[in-house]
Amino acid sequence: MSEEILATVEASQPRRVLAVAMLLIIGVILVYVALATPPALHWLVFLLAVGVFSLWLAMRLWQATAMRIELTASELRCSNGELIARTEDVVAVDRGVFAFKPSNGFLIRTNVPGSRSWHPGLWWRLGQRIGIGGVTPGSQSKSMAEILSIMIAQRGQGPSQG
Repeated sequence: MSEEILATVEASQPRRVLAVAMLLIIGVILVYVALATPPALHWLVFLLAVGVFSLWLAMRLWQATAMRIELTASELRCSNGELIARTEDVVAVDRGVFAFKPSNGFLIRTNVPGSRSWHPGLWWRLGQRIGIGGVTPGSQSKSMAEILSIMIAQRGQGPSQG
């Protein structure tokens, strides 16, 4: 598809490295503490589980933030080709302080539910709600949210909050 890309949201290399490094450090410390000085069995299991989960999450975060989100006139998609939402299905964009949204990001509500998806640090989808942001810069997310809000206002479908 050769549509013009109106806006992109992507994690910068320093943000990616810092976020992954923090998760790796937490995971390594928890596993080390569990194995170096084994506590009671239930704490050992807890420390190992959280440590391994942190290491797994660091790997998922690194993979997800290698991609970027692209907004075109007809769709919001991931750079790997995965469709996040069609712009005609977007009902509202919420950038409010109290919105359940990712850090430095915004929340999209659609009129069509999608399958659950989670790309840590980049975007997630639960039914009709899509969160964009995380390890991404707020300036990119803000401009994408503004463009989406303008597209909604031009369609006259519903209010855009922000």
